[in-house]
Amino acid sequence: MTKGQFRMLRSGVAGVEAVAAATRHSFPRHTHQQYGIGLIHQGAQKSHSGRGMVEARAGDTITVNPGEVHDGAPIGDAGRTWTMLYFDPPVIAEAARDLKESGTALCEFPRPVISDARLAGVFERLFRAMTKDQDSAAAIHREELLLMLLAQVYREQGRSEQRQTIPGAIRRAQDLIDDAPTAAVTLADLAQTSGLSRFQVLRGFARATGLTPHAYLIQRRIDLARQLIAGGSPLAEAAAASGFADQSHMTRTFVRTYGISPGAYAGAVI
Repeated sequence: MTKGQFRMLRSGVAGVEAVAAATRHSFPRHTHQQYGIGLIHQGAQKSHSGRGMVEARAGDTITVNPGEVHDGAPIGDAGRTWTMLYFDPPVIAEAARDLKESGTALCEFPRPVISDARLAGVFERLFRAMTKDQDSAAAIHREELLLMLLAQVYREQGRSEQRQTIPGAIRRAQDLIDDAPTAAVTLADLAQTSGLSRFQVLRGFARATGLTPHAYLIQRRIDLARQLIAGGSPLAEAAAASGFADQSHMTRTFVRTYGISPGAYAGAVI
């Protein structure tokens, strides 16, 4: 297995991204703006998630919520392979409304790793339907499978643990970055906004969000770059508009965080 083999596949469905990976790459802590559901096919990985430290092995379904800080590293030298579907929040919200009508109480995805062969089977069928099925019945098939998948994922919510609430002072510092992710911001700025000392901001931010203020700022810039690229912006323009020094800087950050280049991402979503 090479250091990293990533493919972004056209899903054929607006608001859904599909990724297939075989890699030994260790991902730094980062977030996604989408919901993610995937399946480990070979090997194993360990990761810090917003719901604790977990391990996932072949046959396990993995999930991530929008904004949830997580990383990922292989267990052993062989690496791991997986497939993943990322859903824009409105896609999940629409499906969730249907599930609520059926009496299923919904929240964020409750567990980062689920060991359930039936769930894995439904995911594999959905991934195949999203990326390969092109016949006239594909749309209704995808809708059915997504609802079946989410119903099984949410069945795990009784076993989940409540996630930490971000303190108000740290939330104010977070909002300062969110409101202007391309602006130059210092720890002194965050301290003034939050009413804390610079060290208190640094320590409290990392505890509450899983990222240092600098890492959070870079993540917000990557999020902005992804939005611009998906909207058709040329890569150089997206880099400049999202606060990166140049296109090369954006590319290095993109690859380190997600395993794919901005160009590969553009080719799959535009």
